Amino acid sequence: MIAILFVLFDVEVIFFYPYAVNFREMGIEAFLAVLLFVAIFLLGFYYVLRKGALDWEK
Repeated sequence: MIAILFVLFDVEVIFFYPYAVNFREMGIEAFLAVLLFVAIFLLGFYYVLRKGALDWEK
């Protein structure tokens, strides 16, 4: 389960890279899109934490 979660949350770096390279040219629309992406990512991370998937004791 931890390996699957690692792959899932590691893939988001691929989506951050184009924004990080061209953030000045992309404008406010891209900033809002990345902000929405981060919000959805944090919701997913919170869900994983609440489910106890990252609990090392289990």
